[in-house]
Amino acid sequence: MAQISLTFPDGNSRSYDQGVTPADVAASISNSLAKKAISAHVDGKHWDLQWPIEADAAISINTMKDEAPANELVRHDLAHVMARAVQEIWPETKVTIGPVIENGWYYDFDRAEPFTPEDLSQIEKRMKEIINLRDPVKTEVWERDRAIAHYEQTGEPYKIELIEAIPGDEPLRMYWHGDWQDLCRGPHLQHTGQLPADAFRLMSIAGAYWRGDSSRQMLQRIYGVAFTSKEKLKAYLNFLEEAEKRDHRRLGREMDLFHMQEEAPGQVFWHPNGWTIYTALQDYMRRKQRAGGYNEINTPQVVDRKLWEASGHWDKYQHHMFIVEVDESRDGENDDASATNKEQTRINALKPMNCPCHVQVFNQGLKSYRDLPLRLAEFGSCARFEPSGALHGIMRVRGFTQDDAHIFCTEDQIQQECARFIDFLADIYRELGFPDFEIRFATRPEKRVGTDESWDYVEGALENAIKAVGRDYVLEPGDGAFYGPKLDFYLTDAIGRVWQCGTFQVDPNLPERLGATYIAPNGEKTRPFMLHRATLGSFERFIGILIEEHAGKLPFWLAPRQVVVASIVSEADDYVNEVVAKLRAAGVRAEADIRNEKINYKVREHSVGKVPVILACGMKEVDERTVSLRRLGEKATSVQPLDDVTKALAKEATPPDLL
Repeated sequence: MAQISLTFPDGNSRSYDQGVTPADVAASISNSLAKKAISAHVDGKHWDLQWPIEADAAISINTMKDEAPANELVRHDLAHVMARAVQEIWPETKVTIGPVIENGWYYDFDRAEPFTPEDLSQIEKRMKEIINLRDPVKTEVWERDRAIAHYEQTGEPYKIELIEAIPGDEPLRMYWHGDWQDLCRGPHLQHTGQLPADAFRLMSIAGAYWRGDSSRQMLQRIYGVAFTSKEKLKAYLNFLEEAEKRDHRRLGREMDLFHMQEEAPGQVFWHPNGWTIYTALQDYMRRKQRAGGYNEINTPQVVDRKLWEASGHWDKYQHHMFIVEVDESRDGENDDASATNKEQTRINALKPMNCPCHVQVFNQGLKSYRDLPLRLAEFGSCARFEPSGALHGIMRVRGFTQDDAHIFCTEDQIQQECARFIDFLADIYRELGFPDFEIRFATRPEKRVGTDESWDYVEGALENAIKAVGRDYVLEPGDGAFYGPKLDFYLTDAIGRVWQCGTFQVDPNLPERLGATYIAPNGEKTRPFMLHRATLGSFERFIGILIEEHAGKLPFWLAPRQVVVASIVSEADDYVNEVVAKLRAAGVRAEADIRNEKINYKVREHSVGKVPVILACGMKEVDERTVSLRRLGEKATSVQPLDDVTKALAKEATPPDLL
């Protein structure tokens, strides 16, 4: 028999018979490895232990210690085991597909009766019994006709449709977990006993149309999560519990910040409390940008398609744009609002981004090299179409405002402006409670404009800028824009989630397309470089991040309701109003609660609303000119002089850039 050479991770090679399986290879190394093996990687591809290897290759054997392949196999095998359990409990159920997803899997079933939450416990119990059986997992390759005949005999029409949708006449791989069979590419574990029976959980039931087509059968989807150990499962479930507590949508209701409704999908109705946060954050950014050398501008929201065509967005970004058609022949008083005169109908779009409009501002009047760098900033209101299924509270919306800016500069100013921006962003993130962030450096993609020499220079400028400010970065080769490299800035929140917020992008392309020039020292018209930058990104999204980062307990200066002064007895009402007036005069957002309710009731209610400080006033406080102070999340109260409390809270209410 022909021999092949397999090379191991340590660089050593061995000869084996052609067609050897990874299971055979593992056994040739040691009995211990053969028992622990779950799969292999062959020339970088995830490989089932039963699949033959026909040519020279690099090989590594995976065990449960190899987290990525182990998670994939555990979740994939559990999808099969769950489907087997469902069909053993309810044999009339038809199976469809069960892919691995992030942290788990799902499987879609066609069953007349709806699954209930109680059914999930029954399915879990049966799954654990199947795992304990340690049934072998085996695989065979079948011809298409044989597979179709098998599923016709077993009454699985969805499997037949899947086979018919597979292009070509390539053979199909079939898997058995014990006696239960499924069509699957694999790989899978060696036996069901390799699954950790205490490291998975069935989570929920949902409806799903077959193949995502609303005209097709509605199926029932069961979601599960799984890990390689019960400790990891417990950590994940705790994470979900904590994330639920922090969900900005729930906290938005409890704190009366905003709402959203179907008449304006993906757009935010800000309530007074929420708008207070918004304007406080915007005022803070306005001051920071002014101090950072930016000139604030404002540009139109509805712009003729001609500009979007010139910028290139009409061809490449139109699917994200909201189109507005206006018949310019209307008199604006009596005519029908619908377009009637096509010859005089102008096609506009709500701007999905601000950059083409910023070039228009730059283009007004002659610019000299002495005017550069020119930094133009805008709190630009943008609109982008996002599929309804992608919308998520205020984190993913269709209408949003960016803290957007564009820097027009010469090529030799790029490094300095990049370093300046990193320091600018770092200072803001620190003051907003995110002292640590990650920089990801995305370099030239395969399809790009510009010369290699230009890319070399610009990429070198960004790298040197990062080093100049003493920061590390993660390289993302090939992920830059077609016109230039970029830096993306990622925050990690209190429970470990990562958010991309800031960005810095080098763009020589848009100034070229839109005719931007400046007069160089030699008197020649020259194209500037355009640096796109955002610090927070979308205000809506960043506020959502802040809400979840702090679980609603926002820093005092950002809290929409900073202090509630509550009366203990009605005789203290006048003093309560006096305290409120004193606090407001000192710049503290304060309000009175003189309702005829018990003080404990008031404290509970305002605590749910995440009010940072509650001051209680009874007759003792009136007589002594004091207040009883209680902070959110603390049970202890302290009685302090009113003047001292006012001074301390006024300092806390001061934004960090003004301290």
